[in-house]
Amino acid sequence: MTLTTGPRFADQLGLPLVHRGKVRELYAYDDERLLMVATDQISAFDHVLDSTIPDKGAVLTQLSQWWFGQLTDIVDHHVLSTEVPEAVRGRAVICERLEMIPVECVARGYLTGSGWVEYQESSAVCGVPLPAGLHDGSRLAEPIFTPATKAELGEHDENVSYEVVVDTVGAEVADRIRELTLAVYRRAEVIARERGIVLADTKLEFGRRADGTIVLADEVLTPDSSRFWDAAGWADGVLDSYDKQYLRNWLLEESGWDRQSGEAPPALPEAVVAATRERYLQAYERLTGTPFTP
Repeated sequence: MTLTTGPRFADQLGLPLVHRGKVRELYAYDDERLLMVATDQISAFDHVLDSTIPDKGAVLTQLSQWWFGQLTDIVDHHVLSTEVPEAVRGRAVICERLEMIPVECVARGYLTGSGWVEYQESSAVCGVPLPAGLHDGSRLAEPIFTPATKAELGEHDENVSYEVVVDTVGAEVADRIRELTLAVYRRAEVIARERGIVLADTKLEFGRRADGTIVLADEVLTPDSSRFWDAAGWADGVLDSYDKQYLRNWLLEESGWDRQSGEAPPALPEAVVAATRERYLQAYERLTGTPFTP
């Protein structure tokens, strides 16, 4: 699978494009810094959709900035400045150049998604055994570290055991990123719960500075990288999401698209675009306690 459009901001910025992911573009700002831009594109099931979600890139960037501020005593982050070119104001940051650690660091405090699928097959997630009798949405006794390999664009990330992470990055780094991932999740879960949101799980990425310091990078605790549920709904057994699960559900249940066909998902109706945008804004505003300003 390839992206269906070119870089969104290359012409306005006039900077060399270093890397293009599903929803972000990295530009060389200078020899030591990168400009990271979040577009309004959205991905689902390893496809980047043709449709965009207005203001999504700004929501992800600004919410990440808010979360970085809540986590400074736990781990350093990669952002150096939010003073960016006008063309990408609000949706971009200037950040450090890091050696990225090739592991998707996932913390789960609740059982759902691919973890729920794996649990039904083996009563475990990523080699972590779990008690019998859990259901989709169950809260776990303790959050667990369930890493995944970082796949190439268009390929599937694959859940792996902690032992695979040790083999990939070494025991010392594996232990540190597991420790940091769980510490970030525990802090964020409490903050979210105080605001009426269940943080079911989250995916983090880390990089290393030249001196070996491990730094939180990319985005953090956004509706793209996390599952957020309404806490009151969860208490009643309803998993009402403030993330892109709504979009995934529409694709699987209402769009007529066959996920196994190999074809790209269809364009999103305006109502689905609007409803997805509204969920992202609700997540931002409930978590930060402030209105979103594009």
